[in-house]
Amino acid sequence: MTEDTDKKAKQLADLASRRVKMQAMGGAERVAAQNKRGKLSARQRIDALLDKGTFREIGLFTTGRSTVGEVPADAVVVGYGQIDGRRVYIYSQDFTSTGGTLAEIHGDKICRALDNAMAQGCPVIGLNDSGGARIQDGVDALARFGRIFFRNTQASGVIPQICAIVGPTAGGAVYSPALMDFTFMVKDISFAYITGPRVVKELLGQDVTDEELGGAVATQRKAGVVCRSENNEAECFANIRELLSYLPSNNREKPQRVNWGDTTDRKDDTLFNIVPANSAKPYDMHKIIERVFDQRSDGKKNYFELFPLFAPNIITCFSRLNGWSVGIIANQPMSKAGSLDIDASDKASRFIRFCDSFNIPVVTLVDVPGYLPGTDQEWGGIIRHGAKMLYAYSEATVPRLTVTIRKAYGGSYIGMCCKDLGADFVFCWPSTELAVMGAEGAAPIIFRRELDAIKDPAAAAAALQEKIQQYKEEFANPYRAAQNLHVDDVIDPAETRPRLIEALEIATGRGAGPETALGFAEVSRVEVRPWRKHGVGPT
Repeated sequence: MTEDTDKKAKQLADLASRRVKMQAMGGAERVAAQNKRGKLSARQRIDALLDKGTFREIGLFTTGRSTVGEVPADAVVVGYGQIDGRRVYIYSQDFTSTGGTLAEIHGDKICRALDNAMAQGCPVIGLNDSGGARIQDGVDALARFGRIFFRNTQASGVIPQICAIVGPTAGGAVYSPALMDFTFMVKDISFAYITGPRVVKELLGQDVTDEELGGAVATQRKAGVVCRSENNEAECFANIRELLSYLPSNNREKPQRVNWGDTTDRKDDTLFNIVPANSAKPYDMHKIIERVFDQRSDGKKNYFELFPLFAPNIITCFSRLNGWSVGIIANQPMSKAGSLDIDASDKASRFIRFCDSFNIPVVTLVDVPGYLPGTDQEWGGIIRHGAKMLYAYSEATVPRLTVTIRKAYGGSYIGMCCKDLGADFVFCWPSTELAVMGAEGAAPIIFRRELDAIKDPAAAAAALQEKIQQYKEEFANPYRAAQNLHVDDVIDPAETRPRLIEALEIATGRGAGPETALGFAEVSRVEVRPWRKHGVGPT
């Protein structure tokens, strides 16, 4: 028995020694250097993001088969754990080991995480900090990028995919984050670009820094690739956890209901005061969102905004109505008067499609003067980009609720989810102007003969103002649309919240029958659509 005991003791000691060696990553010196640059190590990041003590590693003892020698865990830490008690799969690239470069086994481990996440219906989170493909592995490394991209595509609309770029990500490595649902970056330490500053300088003669070319702010504001640019890694991980709280684990589930302590019958008699009577004056749509949707008893912000720096003329965010997760699309009059342009259309359409994929109802808050005019927009393809919103709203099967706050003119009235585009309920405030075009543009056309007959310039100007007002009163109001069932109701702004909650309950079928453990009625919402392999949406 002594010999048997000694053998087992040696085996356990060997196991412990091997674990320590592999968990050391690139070694204490390189980990310290990583921390000195203001960056966490791969394992520190996992510990910071997941619930304490829940991480279980897959492939700890892998080393890779390249000619660079033994690489602990082949430069990527992969496994599963929990966030707020819900299972997630995670991979974290280790920059301290060969610069976190992707090689054969490295790529296979990431593929394993994606495969397991899809099979088990769990979100997957990637923490990218890599120098790109490992040169020594040649095509084997490039092939693994292809395998990862394929799995990102297969997982799209099946499980939430979230990426945090927390270091350099260049060349082909940028496409996995681009194929995922949400990408976060951290200021000063994150960079993402196809070709770096040296190549740009050599080929084009342009002097540009890493930060200017592909830093966290530039990649969001200019490129629209990154949904959030965070100040530090702690903030980044906290916001990933916050984002996940609004999402289901997979496309077969509904998001969890979370009670923030607000009431369903809360009215706001001062809500109407936020909106100026003059439809040309701006206001901050965030203030409407803050007061209509569930308010938090902990005092925290009650919405989670995505792409706040990109296309700020439209807001995309998550919030809650009576505890249920909802996606919000809202025009922002503080930027470009809330008009729709190329970037706004791309931003909104992708968000709508994500919400539809994961059973999240969409609430649209409308105050839109039209599509942004000009040669830049027309030649840039506003027609095909704007069509993406029409396609996304029409394709969606989740509940869609629309509230027009102040105005909706022309094609943008349709583009912001009118009744005919599939909205389940459309409400208007009494301040709403609905028309083919604004009164200032329409009146001179409709009343041209009368106005042309007035020869005195001052009298003609005064008459024009009268006709503009006449047009607003007779044509550009919500009641004319309500007469023809284009609007379900014109409501007192104070009652916006309770009316939306009631509409959401009806549109989702809640309260119509016995409720399941998910809180949804047994008789679920059904929409019959033509069979097809998939649609071919606007490019």
